[in-house]
Amino acid sequence: MKIVCVGRNYREHAKELGNEVPKEPLIFLKPQSSVIKNGDAIVLPPQSKQVEFEGEIGVIVGRTLRRATNTEARGAVKSVVAVNDVTARDLQRSDSQWTRAKGFDTFCPVGEPVPAPADLSDLTVVTRVNGQERQRATGADMVFPIPDVLAYVSHIMTLDPGDLVLTGTPAGVGKLSPGDEVEVEVVGLSRVRNPVTDLQ
Repeated sequence: MKIVCVGRNYREHAKELGNEVPKEPLIFLKPQSSVIKNGDAIVLPPQSKQVEFEGEIGVIVGRTLRRATNTEARGAVKSVVAVNDVTARDLQRSDSQWTRAKGFDTFCPVGEPVPAPADLSDLTVVTRVNGQERQRATGADMVFPIPDVLAYVSHIMTLDPGDLVLTGTPAGVGKLSPGDEVEVEVVGLSRVRNPVTDLQ
């Protein structure tokens, strides 16, 4: 399984971090070893002083995509899933690429996949920390809609059945601290809730 992610796919999130909206999807990878499930702890690494949540709509590919059209890409979406693209923001700013900031163990909480609805633009992602809503946006708010993202990626690397694509986080990201509980929900479909702890 590959985990392919899209950065700065919501205008307000790009703005809150002082970044321009990219002219084409900005992609990066997370390692499979970062994946945890609902209820597992997000572990804050000692290398970072600013670990942040990023609630996202994830999609799971159901069939091989290689140099696909947008229509073919849309037809290959098997499931949607709530995902938290946990990020060491200080390391993201200091490094020239994002592998370290995005790749720590426990930095990819993933909920239960559910069948994809007909209208991906109508999906809503909400993030709550300690029960308080911090992020909310829809697929329609994305700079690059989900089928466009999948088609774009497929012209760079083949997407295989079971691959997970994270489609970007909306504005409202913030720091996580030990003792917090963070929940990401694709409203009415999938959710993932995780406690936060220091490395023991």
